[in-house]
Amino acid sequence: MSTRRAAGILLHPTSLPGPHGCGDLGPAADAFVDFLEAAGQTIWQVLPLGPTGYGDSPYQCFSAFAGNPLLISLQRLVDEGLLEPHELEGAPSFPERQADFAGALAFKRPRLDRAFERSREAGGERAQRFDVFCRAQASWLDDFALFVAVKAAHDGQAWTSWPADIASRRPEALQEWARRAAADVERVKFEQFLFFTQWNALRTRCHRAGIRLFGDVPIFVAHDSADVWAHPELFRLKSDGRPEAVAGVPPDYFSATGQLWGNPLYRWDVMKKSGFAWWIARLRSALQAVDLVRLDHFRGFEAYWAVPAGEKTAVKGRWVKGPGAALFDALQKALGALPLVAENLGVITPEVEALRRRFDLPGMAILQFAFGSDAQANTFIPHNLDPHTAAYTGTHDNDTTVGWWSSAGAGDSTRSREEVLRERDFARRYLNAGDHEIHWAFIRALLASVAEIAVAPLQDVLGFGSDARMNLPGRAGGNWGWRFAAGDIKPEMASRLREWVELFGRFPARGRAQDHADGEQEAAAGPEA
Repeated sequence: MSTRRAAGILLHPTSLPGPHGCGDLGPAADAFVDFLEAAGQTIWQVLPLGPTGYGDSPYQCFSAFAGNPLLISLQRLVDEGLLEPHELEGAPSFPERQADFAGALAFKRPRLDRAFERSREAGGERAQRFDVFCRAQASWLDDFALFVAVKAAHDGQAWTSWPADIASRRPEALQEWARRAAADVERVKFEQFLFFTQWNALRTRCHRAGIRLFGDVPIFVAHDSADVWAHPELFRLKSDGRPEAVAGVPPDYFSATGQLWGNPLYRWDVMKKSGFAWWIARLRSALQAVDLVRLDHFRGFEAYWAVPAGEKTAVKGRWVKGPGAALFDALQKALGALPLVAENLGVITPEVEALRRRFDLPGMAILQFAFGSDAQANTFIPHNLDPHTAAYTGTHDNDTTVGWWSSAGAGDSTRSREEVLRERDFARRYLNAGDHEIHWAFIRALLASVAEIAVAPLQDVLGFGSDARMNLPGRAGGNWGWRFAAGDIKPEMASRLREWVELFGRFPARGRAQDHADGEQEAAAGPEA
């Protein structure tokens, strides 16, 4: 991975502004790229891009390979002649700063169906590109499209609740459903074609602006997904398809009962026998869509917490060895240099760090965690950072910097008020900052640090409080829906970021022309759409 110092912004596309219920890959995405370029940023980091399932979480997707149809821009379909301008009229009055995923789907669904029918009737060059796309992506697209069609026919039920013949993928049932749901299968494939066409166009635009896209690959996949349905032999499942053990993390300082995620666990021994073919395909697909990948829960590749199915908490789990170096050796052999960042937050063992260093993967650091007890020895504080690091003011799982500062951990019942005040006072003195514009003090310290990559969520650039938080782990609902409004970004924000990026050596030294050439070469190697 490149050691060039870089700066970027974390913003999931659903958080972009727009009139159709949630952000998409249309004009607002282009405007955001313009802002990044004006601000001297060379990274746009996003969350997983897949079609979301439970709780609208991008970390619980129906596929590890597919794109989210909600991100398809209807305006782009008008531009391409697949929709008429008047067909975008009649949109409900969606909230400006909160995604309405259900409302967005209800508005977009009939319009995406209309675009599909028009394209099918028109034929021509687009139909030829669609055919090329379907053949190129058949290894995952055929199963995913059939999964979505069968799921819709069963009112959205999990695949383990389907009739046994199709749940267990008996050949005659697969053939019958492929015939019965042929039109729906083709429609799902067309939506994927539209998504990747628009995503690739956005990626090309980013490359021309010298901006790399930074994606996210969760270690685990959702049980109710095309991946598990299509490849049950790769997961620890019972005979009825339900998990025999699930993923989580053990009890720790923050949670007396741990975290029970519920994802099925891999049969790493089976995967190893195939040379980790599924993981190679997964990462190859991700790197066709983005330039750099964050590996979520990296420690699980060394050892993961396995909890027996049916447990209500993660207390009764146990550590089980993961694939370790064997997986990354296989990935490196198949894909070459691995442009990965290891999410190594939390309680990390020497064995995990040894695995990360063996493959020269940057770790992560969070500035919000730098000012607590024993701060001088804290590895997250700027003067102690390892340069081979991706450093953040906070991530999608943190409060915003302004929200964190306003509470400074006051909501943590394990800490006394004296500890909270001591942490705030140390941060104030270390950053040479007052309470005013604390978010800018954090961003400046991050950009000035030795970390190769410095990323701030857009909420921190905007100076928003806790109501702009993207996710609160453990909260049952209300996550993932934050959006900003079109007028929130001011020109002076770009000017300030650009000044600091240049001051601290994070502006692209080779110049935009070379970035453009590199970007075009990378884009040419991406998937056909």
